[in-house]
Amino acid sequence: MKKNYSHGESVPHEPRLYRVVADRIQALIAEENILPGERLPSERDLATKLSVSRASLREALIALELGEVIEVRGGSGVYVSELPEEQPDLPEVGPGPFEVLSARRLIEAEIAAIAARVATDAAIDDILKAVLEMEKHHANYSSNENADRNFHLSIARATGNSALVGTIEYLWSQRGRLWHKLKEHFQTEELRQQTLTDHRNILEAIASHDPAAARKAMRAHLERVTRTFSRG
Repeated sequence: MKKNYSHGESVPHEPRLYRVVADRIQALIAEENILPGERLPSERDLATKLSVSRASLREALIALELGEVIEVRGGSGVYVSELPEEQPDLPEVGPGPFEVLSARRLIEAEIAAIAARVATDAAIDDILKAVLEMEKHHANYSSNENADRNFHLSIARATGNSALVGTIEYLWSQRGRLWHKLKEHFQTEELRQQTLTDHRNILEAIASHDPAAARKAMRAHLERVTRTFSRG
Protein backbone atom coordinates (compact mmCIF):
# COMPACT_ATOMS: atom_id res chain seq x y z
CA MET A 1 0.00 0.00 0.00
CA LYS A 2 1.40 3.39 -0.98
CA LYS A 3 2.03 5.74 1.97
CA ASN A 4 0.81 9.31 1.82
CA TYR A 5 3.31 11.88 3.10
CA SER A 6 1.15 14.91 2.33
CA HIS A 7 0.28 15.73 5.95
CA GLY A 8 3.64 16.77 7.30
CA GLU A 9 5.11 13.29 7.69
CA SER A 10 8.75 13.03 6.75
CA VAL A 11 9.79 10.76 3.92
CA PRO A 12 11.97 7.89 5.19
CA HIS A 13 15.67 8.73 4.83
CA GLU A 14 17.49 6.51 2.36
CA PRO A 15 21.11 5.89 3.35
CA ARG A 16 23.63 7.35 0.95
CA LEU A 17 25.18 4.79 -1.38
CA TYR A 18 28.71 5.31 -0.08
CA ARG A 19 27.47 4.55 3.47
CA VAL A 20 25.92 1.29 2.23
CA VAL A 21 29.16 0.34 0.45
CA ALA A 22 31.21 1.33 3.52
CA ASP A 23 29.09 -1.02 5.65
CA ARG A 24 29.70 -3.82 3.16
CA ILE A 25 33.46 -3.20 3.27
CA GLN A 26 33.39 -3.39 7.07
CA ALA A 27 31.42 -6.64 6.84
CA LEU A 28 33.98 -8.00 4.38
CA ILE A 29 36.84 -7.09 6.74
CA ALA A 30 35.10 -9.04 9.52
CA GLU A 31 34.11 -12.01 7.35
CA GLU A 32 37.57 -12.46 5.86
CA ASN A 33 39.27 -11.71 9.18
CA ILE A 34 41.49 -8.97 7.76
CA LEU A 35 43.42 -7.86 10.82
CA PRO A 36 44.64 -4.39 11.81
CA GLY A 37 47.74 -3.52 9.81
CA GLU A 38 46.82 -5.92 7.00
CA ARG A 39 46.14 -4.76 3.48
CA LEU A 40 42.73 -4.90 1.84
CA PRO A 41 42.34 -6.25 -1.71
CA SER A 42 43.02 -3.75 -4.49
CA GLU A 43 40.31 -1.27 -5.42
CA ARG A 44 39.70 -3.16 -8.64
CA ASP A 45 39.25 -6.46 -6.79
CA LEU A 46 37.07 -4.88 -4.11
CA ALA A 47 34.83 -3.26 -6.72
CA THR A 48 34.42 -6.62 -8.47
CA LYS A 49 33.85 -8.52 -5.23
CA LEU A 50 31.20 -6.05 -4.02
CA SER A 51 29.71 -5.44 -7.51
CA VAL A 52 29.98 -1.65 -7.19
CA SER A 53 31.51 1.07 -9.33
CA ARG A 54 35.02 2.34 -8.65
CA ALA A 55 33.55 5.77 -7.87
CA SER A 56 31.16 4.41 -5.20
CA LEU A 57 33.94 2.27 -3.75
CA ARG A 58 36.33 5.20 -3.58
CA GLU A 59 33.77 7.37 -1.75
CA ALA A 60 33.17 4.54 0.73
CA LEU A 61 36.88 4.07 1.36
CA ILE A 62 37.35 7.79 2.01
CA ALA A 63 34.38 7.75 4.43
CA LEU A 64 35.97 4.79 6.24
CA GLU A 65 39.27 6.64 6.36
CA LEU A 66 37.55 9.67 7.92
CA GLY A 67 36.04 7.26 10.46
CA GLU A 68 39.55 5.89 11.15
CA VAL A 69 38.47 2.38 10.15
CA ILE A 70 41.10 2.15 7.42
CA GLU A 71 44.23 3.97 6.33
CA VAL A 72 44.86 4.87 2.69
CA ARG A 73 48.58 4.84 1.97
CA GLY A 74 49.48 6.50 -1.31
CA GLY A 75 51.24 4.11 -3.68
CA SER A 76 50.86 1.21 -1.26
CA GLY A 77 47.19 0.45 -0.78
CA VAL A 78 44.45 0.42 1.84
CA TYR A 79 45.11 -1.02 5.31
CA VAL A 80 42.88 -1.84 8.26
CA SER A 81 43.49 0.53 11.18
CA GLU A 82 43.79 -0.51 14.80
CA LEU A 83 40.18 -1.14 15.70
CA PRO A 84 38.69 0.69 18.69
CA GLU A 85 36.82 -1.28 21.34
CA GLU A 86 33.50 0.13 20.16
CA GLN A 87 32.25 -0.03 16.59
CA PRO A 88 33.20 3.31 14.98
CA ASP A 89 30.39 5.56 13.82
CA LEU A 90 31.15 6.94 10.38
CA PRO A 91 30.87 10.73 10.27
CA GLU A 92 27.97 12.25 8.35
CA VAL A 93 29.70 14.03 5.52
CA GLY A 94 26.86 14.98 3.18
CA PRO A 95 26.41 14.02 -0.46
CA GLY A 96 29.19 12.01 -2.05
CA PRO A 97 31.61 13.92 -4.30
CA PHE A 98 30.41 12.10 -7.40
CA GLU A 99 26.78 13.01 -6.64
CA VAL A 100 27.84 16.66 -6.48
CA LEU A 101 29.93 16.40 -9.65
CA SER A 102 27.03 14.78 -11.50
CA ALA A 103 24.72 17.64 -10.50
CA ARG A 104 27.35 20.21 -11.42
CA ARG A 105 27.86 18.70 -14.90
CA LEU A 106 24.15 19.01 -15.57
CA ILE A 107 23.61 22.47 -14.09
CA GLU A 108 26.87 24.33 -14.69
CA ALA A 109 27.08 23.38 -18.35
CA GLU A 110 23.77 25.17 -18.93
CA ILE A 111 24.78 28.10 -16.73
CA ALA A 112 27.91 28.54 -18.86
CA ALA A 113 25.76 28.49 -22.02
CA ILE A 114 23.43 31.13 -20.60
CA ALA A 115 26.39 33.27 -19.53
CA ALA A 116 27.78 33.07 -23.05
CA ARG A 117 24.53 34.47 -24.40
CA VAL A 118 23.99 37.34 -21.97
CA ALA A 119 27.27 38.19 -20.19
CA THR A 120 28.22 41.85 -20.17
CA ASP A 121 31.79 43.07 -20.59
CA ALA A 122 31.93 43.74 -16.85
CA ALA A 123 30.78 40.20 -16.05
CA ILE A 124 33.40 38.73 -18.40
CA ASP A 125 36.06 40.87 -16.68
CA ASP A 126 35.01 39.35 -13.33
CA ILE A 127 35.41 35.83 -14.74
CA LEU A 128 38.85 36.79 -16.07
CA LYS A 129 39.87 38.13 -12.64
CA ALA A 130 38.97 34.78 -11.07
CA VAL A 131 41.03 32.93 -13.68
CA LEU A 132 44.03 35.20 -13.05
CA GLU A 133 43.67 34.73 -9.28
CA MET A 134 43.62 30.94 -9.68
CA GLU A 135 46.73 31.06 -11.86
CA LYS A 136 48.46 33.36 -9.38
CA HIS A 137 47.70 31.12 -6.39
CA HIS A 138 48.23 27.84 -8.23
CA ALA A 139 50.48 26.38 -5.51
CA ASN A 140 48.44 27.60 -2.51
CA TYR A 141 45.59 25.16 -1.79
CA SER A 142 43.38 27.50 0.24
CA SER A 143 43.76 30.53 -2.05
CA ASN A 144 43.44 28.36 -5.16
CA GLU A 145 40.25 26.78 -3.82
CA ASN A 146 38.75 30.21 -3.13
CA ALA A 147 39.67 31.46 -6.62
CA ASP A 148 38.14 28.30 -8.14
CA ARG A 149 34.89 28.99 -6.25
CA ASN A 150 34.92 32.62 -7.43
CA PHE A 151 35.37 31.46 -11.03
CA HIS A 152 32.28 29.28 -10.98
CA LEU A 153 30.23 31.84 -9.06
CA SER A 154 31.25 34.66 -11.41
CA ILE A 155 29.92 32.61 -14.34
CA ALA A 156 26.62 32.15 -12.50
CA ARG A 157 26.48 35.88 -11.75
CA ALA A 158 27.06 36.59 -15.44
CA THR A 159 23.65 35.03 -16.17
CA GLY A 160 21.93 37.76 -14.16
CA ASN A 161 19.88 35.08 -12.39
CA SER A 162 20.27 35.15 -8.61
CA ALA A 163 18.59 31.74 -8.24
CA LEU A 164 21.38 30.19 -10.33
CA VAL A 165 23.98 31.96 -8.19
CA GLY A 166 22.33 30.48 -5.09
CA THR A 167 22.37 27.03 -6.70
CA ILE A 168 26.11 27.21 -7.32
CA GLU A 169 26.71 28.46 -3.78
CA TYR A 170 24.75 25.48 -2.47
CA LEU A 171 26.59 22.96 -4.64
CA TRP A 172 29.92 24.44 -3.61
CA SER A 173 28.94 24.17 0.08
CA GLN A 174 28.52 20.41 -0.45
CA ARG A 175 32.25 20.03 -1.07
CA GLY A 176 32.71 18.75 2.48
CA ARG A 177 35.14 16.47 4.28
CA LEU A 178 34.68 13.60 1.85
CA TRP A 179 35.44 15.84 -1.14
CA HIS A 180 38.56 17.39 0.38
CA LYS A 181 39.95 14.02 1.49
CA LEU A 182 39.35 12.58 -1.98
CA LYS A 183 41.04 15.59 -3.55
CA GLU A 184 43.96 15.28 -1.14
CA HIS A 185 44.58 11.70 -2.28
CA PHE A 186 43.87 11.91 -5.99
CA GLN A 187 44.47 15.50 -7.12
CA THR A 188 47.48 15.54 -9.42
CA GLU A 189 49.69 18.27 -10.83
CA GLU A 190 48.47 17.24 -14.28
CA LEU A 191 44.85 17.84 -13.22
CA ARG A 192 45.74 21.19 -11.64
CA GLN A 193 47.40 22.35 -14.85
CA GLN A 194 44.55 21.02 -16.97
CA THR A 195 42.04 22.82 -14.74
CA LEU A 196 43.75 26.12 -15.54
CA THR A 197 43.53 25.30 -19.25
CA ASP A 198 39.89 24.25 -18.88
CA HIS A 199 39.03 27.53 -17.16
CA ARG A 200 40.70 29.50 -19.92
CA ASN A 201 38.69 27.55 -22.52
CA ILE A 202 35.42 28.24 -20.66
CA LEU A 203 36.28 31.94 -20.36
CA GLU A 204 37.14 32.17 -24.06
CA ALA A 205 33.84 30.57 -25.07
CA ILE A 206 31.83 32.91 -22.84
CA ALA A 207 33.78 35.97 -24.01
CA SER A 208 33.12 34.89 -27.61
CA HIS A 209 29.39 34.62 -26.80
CA ASP A 210 29.36 31.02 -28.03
CA PRO A 211 26.82 29.08 -25.89
CA ALA A 212 27.51 25.68 -27.48
CA ALA A 213 31.26 26.01 -26.93
CA ALA A 214 30.76 27.24 -23.35
CA ARG A 215 28.47 24.31 -22.54
CA LYS A 216 30.92 21.85 -24.06
CA ALA A 217 33.95 23.37 -22.29
CA MET A 218 32.29 23.33 -18.85
CA ARG A 219 31.06 19.77 -19.28
CA ALA A 220 34.51 18.62 -20.44
CA HIS A 221 36.11 20.26 -17.40
CA LEU A 222 33.83 18.58 -14.87
CA GLU A 223 34.02 15.23 -16.68
CA ARG A 224 37.80 15.42 -16.46
CA VAL A 225 37.65 15.98 -12.70
CA THR A 226 35.23 13.06 -12.33
CA ARG A 227 37.49 10.71 -14.30
CA THR A 228 40.55 11.66 -12.29
CA PHE A 229 38.88 11.18 -8.92
CA SER A 230 37.16 7.92 -9.88
CA ARG A 231 40.17 6.27 -11.51
CA GLY A 232 43.05 7.87 -9.63
